This record gives sequence, C-alpha cells and structure tokens, in this order.
Amino acid sequence: MSKKNLKIAFLFPGQGAQYVGMAKEFVESFSVAKETFEEADDILGRKLSSIILEGPQEVLTQTKNSQAAIYVASIAILRSVQKNFPEIAPSVCAGLSLGEYTALFASSRISFEEALKLVQLRGEYMNDACEQTSGTMAVVLGMTAGDVEALVKEIHLPNDLWAANFNCPGQVVISGTTKGIEAATVFFKERGAKKVLPLQVHGAFHSGLMLSAENRLSEHVLAAKLLESPVDFVMNVSGTKVSDEAEIKSNLIKQVSHPVRWEQGISHIENVLGVDFYLEMGCGKTLAGFNKRIGTKSLTISIEGVSDLKNLETLMKQ
Repeated sequence: MSKKNLKIAFLFPGQGAQYVGMAKEFVESFSVAKETFEEADDILGRKLSSIILEGPQEVLTQTKNSQAAIYVASIAILRSVQKNFPEIAPSVCAGLSLGEYTALFASSRISFEEALKLVQLRGEYMNDACEQTSGTMAVVLGMTAGDVEALVKEIHLPNDLWAANFNCPGQVVISGTTKGIEAATVFFKERGAKKVLPLQVHGAFHSGLMLSAENRLSEHVLAAKLLESPVDFVMNVSGTKVSDEAEIKSNLIKQVSHPVRWEQGISHIENVLGVDFYLEMGCGKTLAGFNKRIGTKSLTISIEGVSDLKNLETLMKQ
C-alpha cells in the first residue's frame, strides 16, 4: 500500500463505550497522551483524569463525566498515533454522537480546549435533561431503518417515542419515555422485530426529551470559533459530508435531539468519498463492528491499546 496520497477515514466512538482505565496504556507509554490528560484537567479545573484512570465506574458513567472523558481519551490516543505515525493524516473524519466533537478536532476545525468546553457543557446539559425526564432507549434487531421509522410513525406516540440511532443494517436504536419504549417493544415484536433489547443508559438520548439540553447548548456552539479545513467532515444529522460552517454548527446543535445516521454516513464515505482504510481511535471496537455489518470494502483498524499500533505499523509497511 503506497503511503503517498493514502485516503484514511478517522472514526471516533460515542458515549457508552467508556470504561475505567481507557487510554491508560497510552498515558503510561507516550508523553503526548499524559500531557493531553493534564491539559484537560487544567482546562476543566477538576481531576477528570482521575475519574478516567481510577473510576469508580458509576461516577465515570454519569453523562456529565463520560462525555468529556471519552473525548479526552480519544484525543490522547489520536495524538499518540499521530506522534508515532506522522505520515498518517485523515482525508475524512466522523464520530458517533459525542464522537463528532472528537472528529471536529481531528479535522483541524476547532481547538482542543474549545471542543472540550463544548463537550463538558453538552454532558452537563444532557445530564440535567436526563434528571428532568424519565427516559430510556432500546435496540431493535432485525428491522431496516425504513421499517423502524415507519413503525415509529404508525404507533404515533409523538411525545414518547423517537428513532434515535441508525447504526448498521438490522440494528436501530429507539429512544423515549418508559411508556413509549414499553409500548414500542410489544408493537415492534408483533410486526417482525427479532428482538427489542433495553439499553442501560441514563436517559433518552437523540430524542425530543433532550430539547432542553439542545436549547441550552445552542448559544455556545454558535459562539464557537470554527476553522476552515480541507479534510472532509461527515455528520450524524445529515449522514453526508458537510463543509459550510453554519451548517456544521446547526447539525452539532440538532444532533442532541435528532437521530444519528451513522450507517448512512459510513455509506457516504464508502461510496461517495472513497477511502483506503478506516482508523477507529478510542475505547472499544464498536465502529469496526458496525463497518463489518454495513459491509465496507475497505479495512477497519481499531486503536484501543498500545499493542494495536503494531497492526497499523504492519499495514503502513505494505
């Protein structure tokens, strides 16, 4: 594989992937990762690094902590990769939900500090929205995105149920009130869903129950300084490449209450933009799993631990 003009998609995970000790190997192995954790603590004025590295899990999992923690861990891994492989640069960046902010930084459109502050506010506001409304989520298995959207309309619980995440073929997440998810579980199974499984989440993300958080976040996103970049940026709300600054900001705001069109975004990268391989950086290997289900022809490499760098090294030598 020629390193020259290599087209690489950088992918970043979202909330739910967090665990105590994520990126610890990188912090212990590379000064740039350790400095990223220290920089985050300074910016936030609190020891987020201790929560990431030492836990406890229940504190890390709180939305007000987990979003900033995943962002910081992902950036620490990203910077470690870039330090060890200076020839690697993205032609396109994308992130799942919260990961979109990591992708925004990785595409050189925003500073580490400004994105971290936005992520911290996003986490706090969504945390508050979760406390105010009793919401939850469930994954529908064995139905197409179109089927799920049609059934959400058919059941007609406009204040209780929304389609939330179009992850990959046969896996769509719904979001809503406890009443809405319970009703949908029975309704979807009756209409052919293989399974409808509850998710262990703090609230109804990417639904109308997050509108209070979206409204509060809006002014901060609009005030953020974004830079122009030649790197393509594929967004969750549209499932396509977005380059206009106003549209990027609009999508970042809408994303809090709108569905994540991840499958559509990856298909756009695969079929419209074209890449030589995908590089998933952060905790977990969920996005590589989605790519497999979506059927991407290009290889996906996940960098979660230091040993994963060997796979990247092998690929870059080909």
